[in-house]
Amino acid sequence: MNSLLDTRAETQPVDIETMRQSVGRLLGPDATSPESDELAELTGLLRGHMQLIIPEVEQAAGKLPKDDVPRYCALACIGEARVKLRTAVGDGPDRAVAYARKLARSLTALCDHYEALTGVEMCLACDKPIRDREDSVPYGHVSASGGAACAGRIHTRCAHTLRRR
Repeated sequence: MNSLLDTRAETQPVDIETMRQSVGRLLGPDATSPESDELAELTGLLRGHMQLIIPEVEQAAGKLPKDDVPRYCALACIGEARVKLRTAVGDGPDRAVAYARKLARSLTALCDHYEALTGVEMCLACDKPIRDREDSVPYGHVSASGGAACAGRIHTRCAHTLRRR
């Protein structure tokens, strides 16, 4: 049975899109403070996502040289995430929301590290992965100082959408 689970884990990538959707429920531009039951469910979901992605980020970081800066940053992020997972929620609804938002920010950072370490490229317009054989175009938002503030790629279908960062 374990070999089946091990094989499955090797063939199925982490579902970053679902993880980011969960984060968006708390940190998105339209996010509101959820009711108590929904907040408890969402907090459990975020914790589960973190428990799934931490070993994946750790494995990807472990493939880099020990003196590599992205490796160091990813491992530091993992350490902080583990501390947050061990931390108690605290009493009261305000502390429960604050705790869930801390988990959400930590999960976002883990997703960012996972994407950077595994070469997953995300569309800057819709935050969804650009998969093999999908049409995409380069995108560079120019900052006021003249440098590219946000360079990457976007889906061709997203080329006419506007997203403010």
